[in-house]
Amino acid sequence: MTSVLILGFIAGLLGGNGLPHFVKGITGQKYHSPFGKESSAAVNVIWGWINFVVAVLVWHIAPMRQHPRAAFLAVSLGVLAIGLILANTRSKHQHNK
Repeated sequence: MTSVLILGFIAGLLGGNGLPHFVKGITGQKYHSPFGKESSAAVNVIWGWINFVVAVLVWHIAPMRQHPRAAFLAVSLGVLAIGLILANTRSKHQHNK
């Protein structure tokens, strides 16, 4: 069950991190990524997609079906954690402009 909690949390982090990159990219906007402060829309689509793919791979590695409640909790907390981290990070960048 520990692997479900850890891998589920990681899958939530990755999936949640992929969302803003993918959305900004498909709407044609620049957004920060690991490749630069203001990466192009195409780079962000690719980065978001990579996050989604790795999140799904991590999800399939863990025995999620054996512990569905723990998996739901772990993934939910991972998404919440990355959401709070990104919100905090982006709000600091907005104040520095």
